[in-house]
Amino acid sequence: MATYDGLIEALGLGDWCGGGKTDGPMTMAELMARANNGGGAAAAEGASGPSTPLMQTPFPSLDALNKSCAAIPRSRDMTEAVEQGFLNIKDPLKVVLDPVTQPLSWMLDWALVGFQAVPWFIMIPALIAITWFATKKLGVTALVAFSFIFMAFIDYYDDAIKTLSIIFVCTVIAVLLGVPIGIAMSRSNVLQRMIIPILDMLQTLPTFVYLVPLIFLFSVTESKLYGIAIILYAIVPVIRLTDLGIRLVDKDVIEAADAFGMSSRQKLWGVQVPLALPNIMAGINQTIMMSLAMVVIASLVSAPGLGVKVLAGIRNLELGVGLVAGFCIVLLAVLLDRSTKAALGRIDTSAR
Repeated sequence: MATYDGLIEALGLGDWCGGGKTDGPMTMAELMARANNGGGAAAAEGASGPSTPLMQTPFPSLDALNKSCAAIPRSRDMTEAVEQGFLNIKDPLKVVLDPVTQPLSWMLDWALVGFQAVPWFIMIPALIAITWFATKKLGVTALVAFSFIFMAFIDYYDDAIKTLSIIFVCTVIAVLLGVPIGIAMSRSNVLQRMIIPILDMLQTLPTFVYLVPLIFLFSVTESKLYGIAIILYAIVPVIRLTDLGIRLVDKDVIEAADAFGMSSRQKLWGVQVPLALPNIMAGINQTIMMSLAMVVIASLVSAPGLGVKVLAGIRNLELGVGLVAGFCIVLLAVLLDRSTKAALGRIDTSAR
């Protein structure tokens, strides 16, 4: 006798349930029970009719209720319905998404080719010069120089440049999309209440889950597969901190701008955005860091770079390859973090 047979009968649902077995594939528990001859034992127990002990009463989940009423779907039926629903909208969704996202593939591919086409004796000095121009800090510039020379010395330079090219493209797109969204949120409380739950979902969703629907929508050979995942994962901080930075602008400053007769657009670009720039730069810093984190995971879906070395170390049980590639990722993360924070410090100082 199933646990909830009495409840089903008490509610008068016996005729609706029909008493038949649920069609469709069995759950893993049912397969294990059949493999261990559990099905015959369960049938014998059902015939004898012992009741379930109170302390062992299962929660009335779909699977538990299905044992008493075959008309109630199982949890496996629910997941299959979700999968089938996604597959039903897959083709119409691809018709819309393919032309919209194709430029992302082109940009990622062009960036990979472009960064790799520049010889090391031009690229490394250029990166050092850009760092010095942005930070004016000798220590940060020396760190960038040491990191890239070290990675080139151990033959990890090409992988690091590939990773850097992906981060560059995805960060630029995330900033170009995220800053306007953050500005729009700061100017509308209704829009903010609508977008905040979406940002919460993107920020808490496990990184591997980003890849699941994209694998079904796009080919693994398409660069936009990992590009979209990186942008969705990394865009949240720049949106949040842009919104926060503009909202934290002193009200007295806004009143002074109103007193001078400034229009809404003039106040935004002449007062609010410059004063919020330190917060916006902090969001960009976090976006770069999250892009780097997602690039490593996206190596599972053909994203090139240092993540491929880490994945090769795991697959082939090559401890040295995995650890050295991981150390190079740490170096890349540290130099990107220090460079952007130093640039943020310069901007903050000039703003003050």
